[in-house]
Amino acid sequence: MTTFNSKEIVQNFLLELPKRSQDILIRRYGLGGSVKKSTLEAIGQKYKITRERVRQIENHSIKNIIKSDNFTKAEKYFDELSSIIESVGGMVEENSLLEHLSNDASEQNHLYFLFVIGSPFYKDKGDIDFDTKWYTDKKLAEDVVKILKRVHGQFEGDQLVSENDLLELVRKEAKKIKNRKEVNNDQIKKWLTTSKVINKNPFDEWGLATSQNIKIRGIRSYAYLVVRQNGSPMHFKEVAKMINKHFKKNVHTATCHNELIKDQRFVLVGRGMYALAEWGYSKGIVKDVILDILKREGKLTKESVIDRVLKERYVKENTVVVNLQNSDYFKKHKDGTYSLV
Repeated sequence: MTTFNSKEIVQNFLLELPKRSQDILIRRYGLGGSVKKSTLEAIGQKYKITRERVRQIENHSIKNIIKSDNFTKAEKYFDELSSIIESVGGMVEENSLLEHLSNDASEQNHLYFLFVIGSPFYKDKGDIDFDTKWYTDKKLAEDVVKILKRVHGQFEGDQLVSENDLLELVRKEAKKIKNRKEVNNDQIKKWLTTSKVINKNPFDEWGLATSQNIKIRGIRSYAYLVVRQNGSPMHFKEVAKMINKHFKKNVHTATCHNELIKDQRFVLVGRGMYALAEWGYSKGIVKDVILDILKREGKLTKESVIDRVLKERYVKENTVVVNLQNSDYFKKHKDGTYSLV
């Protein structure tokens, strides 16, 4: 994503420092052969100094780099990084920003170091609602936080919204901020990476991060998302297959079937076929469905009863006819219609 070699720039900065200071920054930020970053404690043990002394050397070394001629010459590179942050929305979660810039862990460490020492960049370590994020404009960052907090307030329980609906919701809230520039979908997505309150599942549906539809727990929740995404009733064998495909879970069909039976969110609508109760399917066997239909609509012809039952159950027409013949529950009139006894 960048036009410059971040490793070369950082190495030139390090050459401004004494050997020990170089080594401390290399270890602290993973700028050497290892991308693993060392703690203040580990570096202190190596040099037999306190954690606080390591911190002092780190801060002093960064100040010396900033005072150097090499740092002044690198201004155009910091401007480029600043433009990149602006292009992705002006505020972005730390890991998302680094991954946007490079897939190489070592290069990410060097870019991170440039953000640390560069004057145009601000880092917010985050809080209970937001992850660590970077930005270049404090006012813009404040506005984005306001927008996202308003969006957070519109979610509750296990509610899910499609990503497109969420993007439109964020855009609508952004328009309420005075003098706020129009943002595109990719920029909004980068804003959303900062949120700890809401998150998305593998089907790009968004909800509260604590929801069982986002922080998925157990086969039943996997099954619910699979059937919901399908949009129509599914056989339990197909549900198990889709769980394995989308969530990389080794779910046995019998186990899946048992979990669907026990979950009130599902309705058995045919031999092994399950629908979601929230779709309006009534629970019970075919007889119960007919009872509910006639109670709701009154007298109906046999054809009308069959038509309505088949919208709720995956059964043969003859199954409906056999149930209608149960005189304990249903009465056939001379005009050929049926009603409740």
